Amino acid sequence: MTWVAEHKTGIADQLLEHGGILFRGFGVRSTSQFERFIELASGEMLEYSERSSPRSRVTDRNIYTSTDYPPQQSIFVHNENSYKRNFNLKIFFFCETPALKGGATPIADCRNVYARISPEVKNRFVEKGWMYTRNYGDGFGLDWQTTFQTTDKNVVEQHCRRNGITTEWTSDGRLKTRAVLPAVIKHPLTGETVWFNHATFFHVSTLEASLRAGLLASFENEADLPTNTYYGDGSPIEPETLDELREAYRQETVSFQWQRGDILMLDNILAAHGRAPYEGPRKILVGMTELFNR
Repeated sequence: MTWVAEHKTGIADQLLEHGGILFRGFGVRSTSQFERFIELASGEMLEYSERSSPRSRVTDRNIYTSTDYPPQQSIFVHNENSYKRNFNLKIFFFCETPALKGGATPIADCRNVYARISPEVKNRFVEKGWMYTRNYGDGFGLDWQTTFQTTDKNVVEQHCRRNGITTEWTSDGRLKTRAVLPAVIKHPLTGETVWFNHATFFHVSTLEASLRAGLLASFENEADLPTNTYYGDGSPIEPETLDELREAYRQETVSFQWQRGDILMLDNILAAHGRAPYEGPRKILVGMTELFNR
């Protein structure tokens, strides 16, 4: 821990260059030590707000489990909270229990993802932005009470107004939201242009085939899907464009095998992350830091 405190500036410089750093052999064995590591490297942990995936809070200092999805499913690479106006600049992962098989956290450099995307596609997204639609509850995904951590509709509406999110309440008390955001961002420290959005991740076509088929069979109207994405003007994103975006991420994705005690530190703008399927017990903890307002 002393080494982390003494080399904070150097760690920050390396992170800006590479997008991610794996710390192995630092003797971190407990959640409290993980918390201390994060504080020394980056500062206070942030609450997981405006939630999109199921997670369990591990400590009252905002350490969470990684996404609680079934182990046989993969999670496509994404930048944490890139669907929000305000998001974390850093994200940390701690391997408390590695999986018996699989369970890697693949990462991709989003500067290189941006470079791989054709000029025509980039220009369309820069011009139009991207739209994120969401339907809460109904047995699919998180309900609005969990997402916004409140049972007060007024609190939800106030949050959404502040963050440019359109709300619609249905007759049965369910919530629909819609937000439009830029598809690219300039890194606040390096000025680099980076592909930074959930347009690919949240599109129904990115889901694994069996899960996608089940969802499409459950909803007659595409507008009722738990999540989906469009261009910012509401027009559909072409299938070939989505194929190109997924391939750009795949070409830039690298993986490593977790070892007990590993800590992965990512610049959340420069690096996207995901999850490979796994077998056996697996426990990866997550902490986020440095709130950034677009």
